[in-house]
Amino acid sequence: MKGFGEYFFYVFFILIVINAKHFYAQSSNKSIKQGNLLVGATLNYEELNTIKEELFLKDFKYLTPANAAKQSAIHPEPGKWNWKKINEFIDFANKNNLIVRMHSPVSPQASKWAKADNRTAEELTKNMEAYMLAISKRFNVEKCIKYMDVVNETILANGDWFGPKEGVDQWENPWLKMGFDENGYPLYILKAFALATRYAPNIKLVYNQNAGMEDTLWDKVKETIFYLRSKGYRVDGIGWQGHIQLGAKKQDFIDNMDITIQKMANLIDWAHANDLAFHVTELDYLVKDKFKKELKTERENQKKLYDKIVDLLIEKSKQGEVSLNLWDLGVRHKKGTGDFQSIYNKKFQPTASYFSIQRALKASNP
Repeated sequence: MKGFGEYFFYVFFILIVINAKHFYAQSSNKSIKQGNLLVGATLNYEELNTIKEELFLKDFKYLTPANAAKQSAIHPEPGKWNWKKINEFIDFANKNNLIVRMHSPVSPQASKWAKADNRTAEELTKNMEAYMLAISKRFNVEKCIKYMDVVNETILANGDWFGPKEGVDQWENPWLKMGFDENGYPLYILKAFALATRYAPNIKLVYNQNAGMEDTLWDKVKETIFYLRSKGYRVDGIGWQGHIQLGAKKQDFIDNMDITIQKMANLIDWAHANDLAFHVTELDYLVKDKFKKELKTERENQKKLYDKIVDLLIEKSKQGEVSLNLWDLGVRHKKGTGDFQSIYNKKFQPTASYFSIQRALKASNP
């Protein structure tokens, strides 16, 4: 009997261990699947039906069409409308069961018609309102579209409103010419969110912003979001572009990485405390022309930073909604500037940063 009792005890003990491991595995998987992290990438219209589309579909279910939904593409001037490219993106998303963030903000990437120095506030207002009304109604009926950027790059790193410049070939924001309300807030921001709130109730509205983690800039973004909400307009999330070594400076994100990541953590905490999602909307890493010979070192820096960002987003996804979107998948060259790196090299082979994003994907939902 003693031998049988010992045998029974050991069998019982083993069953408990197996069940405990099974329960732990289920609990771990459940916590990952129920997370609030969404990971995706951007495709340009010209990249549909190419190797980049194949690479995208291999790993991602979250899509941002690059520039096909902006004013410059859809409604560049009075009497002109072009829905072809964005409609094809919507068809692509529906065919492949993708979640979409429409990068369709009232922003500096405006048409030359809008940038013309003689353009009046009345003309800009009429064009912007027609554009925002049309895209809000059009996108609101598409179940694949979950998010929409309403404005982008509104504030400079020093806290000033980004505005117009002379000519039509510079990076500028002509919409500021529409004027300000009685409290000094740009009318284009107020009108854009008013229209999106009314006509896109099914879509989460995002206030997107470039540059780095400058306190002055983000304090003004926060103040503006509170003001928009005080007017009854909906803001569901904030976006940070994440163009590393372009708007986001090397001094902050490489030389003082831990300090800057902590600032990002604080910003995410603020967003979640105020019922806002946090979106990394356009992540890439610029290797400037003068540093091309140091590509190996630059990619090591990129991998280290991407690991930090991924770790942070995974952790913060436990308390609220976060997303990570790559701006392109391969190497994007800009003449006179350098090569923007993502997760594949020029031969479409994975770089080290690919494996950082794979960790994020394993913790993502879906």
